[in-house]
Amino acid sequence: MSTEIDTKNFIEAVFALNKAQFGDARMELVPDEVPVAVETPAEPPVVEIPEVKPSPEDELPEWAKTERTQLRAEAANYRTRLREAETKLGEAKTPEEYEAAVTDLREQNAKLEKSILVNKVAGKHKLNAVLSDRLRGDTEEELEADAILLASTAAFVAPVPEALEGGLNPSEDPDGDMDPRELATRFRKHY
Repeated sequence: MSTEIDTKNFIEAVFALNKAQFGDARMELVPDEVPVAVETPAEPPVVEIPEVKPSPEDELPEWAKTERTQLRAEAANYRTRLREAETKLGEAKTPEEYEAAVTDLREQNAKLEKSILVNKVAGKHKLNAVLSDRLRGDTEEELEADAILLASTAAFVAPVPEALEGGLNPSEDPDGDMDPRELATRFRKHY
């Protein structure tokens, strides 16, 4: 008997699913036969999908998107460090554990402060990431002096030419004809 109830519940569930899927199409159960649709289903309603407007962040230039991604990663790193420090301080039971956690927190804080100071000085002197990693010093004045030295050294790097052309430029001779006598005359004038 439980098999009949399960079968009946199953069939009712199938009917409910088909009704939801096909709308007002009637389904009838004929004993010992498969359910047959009596009416054809009406056309499904047209669902309007709202137009997705691009966010202002999508219109940012690539350098801004890269900077935003880096800043978000840095902020996530800070949040993780904060949670770790809170956990260590919360789990400290003895004064020694507490002091160790506070010392670790102070060391991390000093590293972050130096990182912020280095980034500030590098930005002031327009040093790229590679050169800012090379800054040496513990105080702002020492970092400033090193940044000035690096910036002046970086200025001596030869710029990359815009166009890498070599040899003769065919556009110098507008007529395109090559007269050997004229070339020889020009050659003699120069040498």
